[in-house]
Amino acid sequence: MLANYTRSAHGLAELLQREGVEDKDVLAAIADVPRHVFIDDVLKHKAYQNTALPIGQGQTISQPYIVARMTELLRLAGVRDKVLEIGTGSGYQTAILAKTFTKVFSVERIKALQWQAKRRLQNLDLYNVTMKHGDGWQGWESQAPFAGIIVTAAASHVPQALLDQLADGGVMIAPIGNEDQQLVMVVREGEKFTQHVIAPVRFVPLIPGDIE
Repeated sequence: MLANYTRSAHGLAELLQREGVEDKDVLAAIADVPRHVFIDDVLKHKAYQNTALPIGQGQTISQPYIVARMTELLRLAGVRDKVLEIGTGSGYQTAILAKTFTKVFSVERIKALQWQAKRRLQNLDLYNVTMKHGDGWQGWESQAPFAGIIVTAAASHVPQALLDQLADGGVMIAPIGNEDQQLVMVVREGEKFTQHVIAPVRFVPLIPGDIE
């Protein structure tokens, strides 16, 4: 199957389209990115299923529908260029962002995951990504402001540092909550931040600090 991953990836994109993802560039990215390279060998047979999978260190690679939907929400809001990702993880969401936005900045708190993701993105010739090992709660102040921010782990509340780093007119997509999590869109207009609840979700927690 993996030798013919292109067919599997296209099948996944077609499934997501049936599930309601409409953005053609997002669907093209899903069809183009080999998800199996972001997954441990023992789970590669599940790479093109629409399901989250463990990647070690207590982290997961998100369900493809959620990856596509979060990316699509940013694009529907008009974001096209400078995006900050909080939680690089396996690098799969990062790769989809790299295919659909001009420049991606990605922060990962676990050093081992960051290095694995960096190698995978280089092997896929995705060079519009800049990566940092650090605390996702703090964002990446020196590179701010960002037109879009996407958070791939659930915070108990919207981190103030990320609000501060959002450009005027910018959009953040983030899961918020502890036990009961909601995917939230935050839109900045000057010093006003408007929140819109999108859907219930389930993510690993956004943990402060970083791990060498």
